[in-house]
Amino acid sequence: MIVVKDIDIHSLCEHHLIPFTGKMHIGYVPSGAVIGLSKLPQIAEIVSRRLQIQERLTKEVARMVMDVLQPQGVAVVLEASHLCMEMRSVEKKGSTTVTSCVLGCFMESDVHNEFLRLLGINQTRRYC
Repeated sequence: MIVVKDIDIHSLCEHHLIPFTGKMHIGYVPSGAVIGLSKLPQIAEIVSRRLQIQERLTKEVARMVMDVLQPQGVAVVLEASHLCMEMRSVEKKGSTTVTSCVLGCFMESDVHNEFLRLLGINQTRRYC
């Protein structure tokens, strides 16, 4: 498993045209091909330059890595703060929103849990 953590993300909320910023974590399990580590932050940067919503940004990065590398699996977690929440209506400063997208072998609990462990998240994934 290859994981790049704490990739700075800056994008504009497509609903409010106000910035959101955060940290993205990308992991993948190669099935042959690997890319240079700097390519994962570049993929995140390309996708985040568009007007976005956080959920779609997370999913688009995961799908792009999956399409380009065709690995056994990909996982992406994005933790972000939205200025629209801090500046408008609810004015909740310091709150973060976390989104994730897991594809391929990351849907298996042992692989998913290893990824979370590498991120420093002590959580066991349970399936219903």
